[in-house]
Amino acid sequence: MRGRTLQGALIALAALALFFCGAPAVDAGGAPQRIISLAPNLTEILFALGLEDRIVGVTTFCDAPEEAKRKPKIGGMSTPSLEAILAAKPDLVVVNTDGNQREFEKRLRAFRIKTYVFTARRIHDLPAAIREMGAVLEVRENADRLAREIETALATMTEKRRLSSRRILYIVWPEPLIVAGPGTAVHDAISLIGQKNIAAQAPMAYPKYSLEEVLRRSPDIIIIGKGHGIGEVSEKLLKRLRSVPAVQGGHVYYMSDNLYRLGPRLVKGLEELSGIVDRDAAKR
Repeated sequence: MRGRTLQGALIALAALALFFCGAPAVDAGGAPQRIISLAPNLTEILFALGLEDRIVGVTTFCDAPEEAKRKPKIGGMSTPSLEAILAAKPDLVVVNTDGNQREFEKRLRAFRIKTYVFTARRIHDLPAAIREMGAVLEVRENADRLAREIETALATMTEKRRLSSRRILYIVWPEPLIVAGPGTAVHDAISLIGQKNIAAQAPMAYPKYSLEEVLRRSPDIIIIGKGHGIGEVSEKLLKRLRSVPAVQGGHVYYMSDNLYRLGPRLVKGLEELSGIVDRDAAKR
């Protein structure tokens, strides 16, 4: 209780400071020079646009590129610290449309802190969203270059769509068993290269699956996303799934987290996923 009281007092003091001293300055006629990112994919995009020197704060989940780890932290994605943001004196905070950031964005605007909402949620929305962000940050040339790189990759993958479609289960986490469903970049990527996501009809983006459901749907290929400590846990899962033909036939693959974030690493993720499908086809 005392902690909450102290937090409330700090916010009140910050509000008073803004009332008497004015909010962090926003230069309406120039590009933002002090940027805070409230999402890992946005941090990666900012770095890809060459804006690393302007970033004054990121979330604790912003771990890529490597230089992002050395940026000041302002808390988690859904629980950023308002005090830390105010102390950084940003002239722009970039946020996603997902999570609790909508309400937090309202709080920021109440403190007269300028925000920019990145609206892309699907793979095909990404190039346009990057160009829009580049216009706001006045790095249009860099943004257009990144957007065209992604557009080229999407066009290439579309041209390479396979005639033979495999049914894929993409495991995000093995225990509890969480898979990639509709509305995710992983699902879009699987569809883009002409394959089928067996969780496409799930009621949510990252549904929980039972072992019985995996056995019933019997995927042709199982892909396990890499994560901290996931190797040992996934081996236990595969032992429990040993009767699934994909496991028996060695059609299980590990993949990086390149497709987890809607950002510049998407291109590598598409290439990696495409490579897995090609290698699997060569086995059959």
